[in-house]
This record gives sequence, structure tokens and C-alpha cells, in this order.
Amino acid sequence: MNASFPGPFTGGCLCGAVRYECGAEPMMPGHCHCRSCQKASGGGFITAFAVPEAAIEITGPVKYHEDATDSGGTSRRGFCTECGSRLFGRSSNMPGLVAIMAGSMDDPGWLEPGMNIFTESAQPWSHMDPALSKFPGMPAPSGG
Repeated sequence: MNASFPGPFTGGCLCGAVRYECGAEPMMPGHCHCRSCQKASGGGFITAFAVPEAAIEITGPVKYHEDATDSGGTSRRGFCTECGSRLFGRSSNMPGLVAIMAGSMDDPGWLEPGMNIFTESAQPWSHMDPALSKFPGMPAPSGG
């Protein structure tokens, strides 16, 4: 999905207390417009992607805030305990995967988001790329 995947990538929080390195290619890169992501980011959406939990090495203090999802599961948002930068996400609906906030990458320019999710909650001032797939909620997993 990301033709320009450079191989292992790194990232971290604003203050540098939390760092990560990941060797896996991003899965499901996209923009989430759900109200929880809007409130957690202070913006119209977040841009994130998933990687296998075993593929990421995290150093530094990460705190997780847990809340309920629309589907009845739980979502855990990880942030730096020092500067508050939002870095990671974990969902009971996607065991074994970690979401990484694209803005936390040292070089996010190569990432190619492929979709918009929870578009039913998108703000009218949040303009979406017409070339990207749009889903009113969370799309069903593909493949077997």
C-alpha cells in the first residue's frame, strides 16, 4: 500500500522522552474522523496506521487512557507522560496490533493514507481527499 516504504522507521513525542522504532510496513493507513479522535487530537481527525505489536520497540514512559468504542469494545490511547503527545492506540477489536499516530514519525512524508473512516462524524470544515475511500464507520476487515 505504501509504495515508498523506506524500511524501518522511527518516531517519538515532542519532548523526546518517548521514542520508538518499527520495521513493519504500515497497515490500514488513514484518517479517523470519530468524535473520540477529534477530542483526543483537538482537531478534525487523526492520521494513523497499524503495525503488529511485535514489530515496534518503544522506550520511555507511555500512559494509556481507556474508553469505550461505538462497537462495545475498548480503545486505549497512549501518550507521553511528560509532554502529553499522543503516540499510540490499542483496540480490543484489533488484538495484536498497535496504531501509530502518523504525526509522531520522524519522517511521515512517505506515508500514503488510503481511507477516511467514521466519516459520519466528520466536521463540515474537514475536507476529505476525494481520491480516498470513505467509510461512515469502521470498515469490516478484509481478507481471511
